[in-house]
Amino acid sequence: MSQEYLLFNDEYHAVDAPVLTTSNRGFKFGDGLFESMRMINQKLQFADLHADRLAAGMKALKIDGHALMDDYFLRQKTADLAKKNRWNGNVRFRLSVYRQGAGIYTPEINKSGYVLEGMPLKSIAYELNTKGLIIDVFDEMTKSIDKLSNFKTSNALLYVMAGLFKTQNRLDEAMILNQSGFLCESISSNIFVVYDKQIYTPALTEGCVGGVMRSTIMQICKMNDIPLIEAQISPEILKEAEEVFITNATQGIQWIMGYGRKRYFNEFSKYLNEKLNAL
Repeated sequence: MSQEYLLFNDEYHAVDAPVLTTSNRGFKFGDGLFESMRMINQKLQFADLHADRLAAGMKALKIDGHALMDDYFLRQKTADLAKKNRWNGNVRFRLSVYRQGAGIYTPEINKSGYVLEGMPLKSIAYELNTKGLIIDVFDEMTKSIDKLSNFKTSNALLYVMAGLFKTQNRLDEAMILNQSGFLCESISSNIFVVYDKQIYTPALTEGCVGGVMRSTIMQICKMNDIPLIEAQISPEILKEAEEVFITNATQGIQWIMGYGRKRYFNEFSKYLNEKLNAL
């Protein structure tokens, strides 16, 4: 098997090389954020939306260098890493950005550093899952609503605990609630609920991540005159909904089959997935 590489602050390193030290602020304090991205047929999907969210997140965390990490940077670096690894042009990427320098809770500098990793994929399109997911609501912890809620920060313990809940209960996914007890998101995705032939998704004010695929699906609905409302959503609606699906930038759309004894359809999921691939 040929050696694979990652990109660490513009330098290539073997994926198993120890590039971070214990003094790294991302490791010590979760002082950073990340973007998960998808390349299809050598084209990075929605690079402008990823760049906008990355810049907004870096500004919110007061990490310098956001102007340099624009959509050109994302396209160029992902293309370079794909070429270096001789991948087929269909790749899942993770860009981790952290605050460099020393200091304990108070940073001494705000300069940014990054690590870009990739994983080749076989699929050349967004594939809707053939078997629907089984879910439940994770209510042992909730997500706070604050100025960082809409970004994918390196502080991910809530999602780790939800992931353990998922595994222990033999689920495919778990729904996360916000501090007020309303639906927020899933472990790695945004939530959409179809009720009375209308699509609802938690508003950004409910604390969910401002997902790139979330924005894309909302735009597709607008283009095709499909009613979609951003709202405050009670988890009780899961017992009455006709359809539930989740979205993220790497998988696209994943439809939910069951919640407890409740079973769902996937009519909207199929339609939106076709429109997504048509983009």
